[in-house]
Amino acid sequence: MVDLFDKCYSFNRDTEAKAAGIYPFFKAISRLDGPHVTVDGRDMIMIGSNNYLGLTTHPKVKEASLRALEMFGTSCSGSRFLNGTLEMHEELERSLARFMGKESAQVFSTGFQTNQGVIAPLLDRGDSVVIDRLVHASIIEGTRLSFGKVRRFRHNDAESLRRNLEACPKDHGVLVIVDGVYSMDGDIAHLPELIATAKEFGARVMVDDAHGLGVLGEGGRGTLEHFNMLDQADLIMGTFSKSFASLGGFITGDERVINYIKHHSRALLFSASMPPAAIAAVQAALEVVQSEPEIRKTLWRNFLFFKEALDGLGFNTGASETPIIPLIIGDDFRTALFWKRLLDDGVFTNCVLAPGVPPGTQRIRTSLMATHTLEDLEKVVEILGRAGRQLGIIAN
Repeated sequence: MVDLFDKCYSFNRDTEAKAAGIYPFFKAISRLDGPHVTVDGRDMIMIGSNNYLGLTTHPKVKEASLRALEMFGTSCSGSRFLNGTLEMHEELERSLARFMGKESAQVFSTGFQTNQGVIAPLLDRGDSVVIDRLVHASIIEGTRLSFGKVRRFRHNDAESLRRNLEACPKDHGVLVIVDGVYSMDGDIAHLPELIATAKEFGARVMVDDAHGLGVLGEGGRGTLEHFNMLDQADLIMGTFSKSFASLGGFITGDERVINYIKHHSRALLFSASMPPAAIAAVQAALEVVQSEPEIRKTLWRNFLFFKEALDGLGFNTGASETPIIPLIIGDDFRTALFWKRLLDDGVFTNCVLAPGVPPGTQRIRTSLMATHTLEDLEKVVEILGRAGRQLGIIAN
């Protein structure tokens, strides 16, 4: 019999990269202060965080989290189904439903778990799910855990979606799932065309707006608000680890649908609930998103400055139109080498290699925060330009 662990003992990509000094993953941070971090005893500018509004260090968010910690301790020590529901959970769910203009909301302990916990119970053997090819891994895992037939359409292509919907059996219930903002390219879903196509076939629509909430829309309600379509998606999913400065996720929709998920989602029923400090942080961040719109304006000022500067240097920033800006390089070695050069020069970025992105599109993923100063960004631009020229990624 083959040893199950053979694959483990033969895996050596990480040791090879470490030996070459260009291993870009699991880099430990000893101090985290919004746009600045300490790594290996050196201060750096963080340009790879999803903390878009910078609320992890906002005084109101920190104070709310500390109060909850003092009042309730560190954990609920149980699942929502049994002993792990606090009044705070239910208050947050009501706040999220009001914010998103939906009847009901349900929170989960992680964002990844939210997609798994929503998709799997909704899809039976007599159902189909049609997803954009570039949706987040948590959506893909959720479809794998379901009994539904899975189909994929070309990224942001309404005609490809149409062909896939035409191929779905007429007696199947159908769910179409897209991201609102795509986390590796920073582009926005073509929701008007995609939702209109889905509705032609009577399909339900779910939008994962993890990277759009707090960032897009006049009130920070995300991609659907950006297109003035908040009432057009049946389910809206979001996470708390980006603009909401905490950990967890949520789903909003019709009360009967959320109630069904609540009673059938194994990811919810058999997981410990969000701890009090995390719930309080989200509630406070949600209030800040609504009461301090100037933070979002600063984020977009930073995006416009940074994107224009990178394009001017000649970097390939792909289809980015949000504070997620990739620097597409195209092969694993040069991408890892570029990441290491930036780290050595005091800039912390994210190195994304195949199969995390399609081969030939390996990249450095940068993302902006409202708390970056223009001085921070000017320094990053200078370092990126120098390293890019030295490695032949951009022209001299």
